[in-house]
Amino acid sequence: MEAMPSAYEGGVPSLEDDPALGLSQRAKLEILFAVMLGLFLGALDQTIVGPALPTIVTQLSGNEYYVWAVTIYLLTSTISVPFWGKLSDIYGRKPIFMIGIVIFLIGSALSGLSQNMAMLILFRGIQGIGAGSLFPVALSIIGDMFTPAERGRYQGLFGAVFGVAFVAGPLIGGWLTENAGWHWIFYVNIPIGIAALAVIQRLLPTVKTRNASRTFDILGGVIFTVAISFLLIGLTNKQFGDWTDPTVGGFILVGIIGSVIFAIVEYFAKEPIVPLDLWKSRAYSASMVSIFFAAFAFFGAIVFLPRWFQVVEGFSPTNSGLAALPLVVGLIFSSIVSGVLVARTGRYKLLLFGAIALLGIATALMTQLTKDTALPIVWFWMFLAGLGVGPTFSVFTIVIQNSVPFRQMGVATSNLTFFRQIGGSVALAFVGTIFADAFQNDLVPQMAAAGVPDQVLQGFAQGSGSFDLNSLTGVGNLGDAILAAIPPQAVEAVRPFIPNIIEGIHGAFSLAVGQTFYLGVFGAVVAAIAALAMKELPLRSTNAAPATAAAPAGKPAPSLD
Repeated sequence: MEAMPSAYEGGVPSLEDDPALGLSQRAKLEILFAVMLGLFLGALDQTIVGPALPTIVTQLSGNEYYVWAVTIYLLTSTISVPFWGKLSDIYGRKPIFMIGIVIFLIGSALSGLSQNMAMLILFRGIQGIGAGSLFPVALSIIGDMFTPAERGRYQGLFGAVFGVAFVAGPLIGGWLTENAGWHWIFYVNIPIGIAALAVIQRLLPTVKTRNASRTFDILGGVIFTVAISFLLIGLTNKQFGDWTDPTVGGFILVGIIGSVIFAIVEYFAKEPIVPLDLWKSRAYSASMVSIFFAAFAFFGAIVFLPRWFQVVEGFSPTNSGLAALPLVVGLIFSSIVSGVLVARTGRYKLLLFGAIALLGIATALMTQLTKDTALPIVWFWMFLAGLGVGPTFSVFTIVIQNSVPFRQMGVATSNLTFFRQIGGSVALAFVGTIFADAFQNDLVPQMAAAGVPDQVLQGFAQGSGSFDLNSLTGVGNLGDAILAAIPPQAVEAVRPFIPNIIEGIHGAFSLAVGQTFYLGVFGAVVAAIAALAMKELPLRSTNAAPATAAAPAGKPAPSLD
């Protein structure tokens, strides 16, 4: 990769060399707080809607479309991420971040005003477009204000914000739905967003990349949007169909082919949305591979463990977020501490390898999950997983921003966010298949082990194909779900054995959840190997120089690799 000139050429720092030039420490911290509010908005909206969805789809009469209320947000927020990153490099972080927040708030307000599911899906899509700016641009702002050697102290807060939102989202969403109405899960974003806008507008300088081209790769943008749309929709449809279905495997294939075409177009583009030359840096490319596969372990844990708490332990959907508190505590602690360690030592390669290895050990332990596993043991496994996940939120951002020129920091940071989200989407498609197959295979054997007679098993098996896994939201609902899944003539014969059948369901459900973590183990192994392959670059003491050190006069600057 071509090295940029060293910082502070001629001995006079420019605003690009130091975007925080002239800002007091207090102003920096106020901006940091506003940025954290923006991050919190995006993280909170990923978890706050879940508890309210049953109420929303009932009131809006849209049960058949409920999945799109979540899917459209995932789709638009993921696709828009690289665009926001590129735009922030061209026009500066401040206007792009503020525009993103405004779009998010407009989408939030309109979502709360929705009168039917079509309106909600449309407005959630708008909300997702704005949300796509929150993570990458916020992290780029932190990268602007602080040098690579300083960022670790602050980037660790990213993981902390995500952890807090993971617990607070279900609690706030459940409470607002029950006490104020589901509309308020969207309205609650507005005061938070306005507070962030006020501070950003007042304090943050507008920093543009020197001599940045205003040319935008429209062709690449169109191809990227189409390709990733097909890919994400295909992965989402895997929840309801087989890999061979045209809307699953066919869509995924179109998405993969489109992604290849996009890469070719970007290679020849004058101003690519995703610059391929960034991949020449081993620190950058290894980080992207590692974060993609690390998401396999993390996303499986945050999706299926809350369901296990609801089905097997009887937690309410709202309180299942609290049950995940040990994972969040470990995540927050390790995210902050790892950032500080990197800032003090300048070393990150072995730290990342150790964290991902710990994540792999935790997911390996979770494969042993059964209905009889004691809660303290599950919480200990989750705490270990949180310790492993935390550094992947904070340290990878430091690595990426340290390995690219200032003029490409926005797009590089957005690519990290994009690969994390795509990795999670791919993982969810696979773990959904693993879970469903394992549950069906273990269901009858677990019921037999729980004492259900053969004749009852046969009657139940006749209708088990219609057994709705989505109805498994708590012990109180299982009896009705069981009776609804069997032929009417078998109801009276089955009724006396409902407690035994529930015990069998708990056993099969636990084993199926445990099976999903094998994918996490695989992901952690690949991510750890990629982290070892990373070339550790010294943390720069300026924002503008991407090389390991400023080159002496008359000599070329050292390569990033």
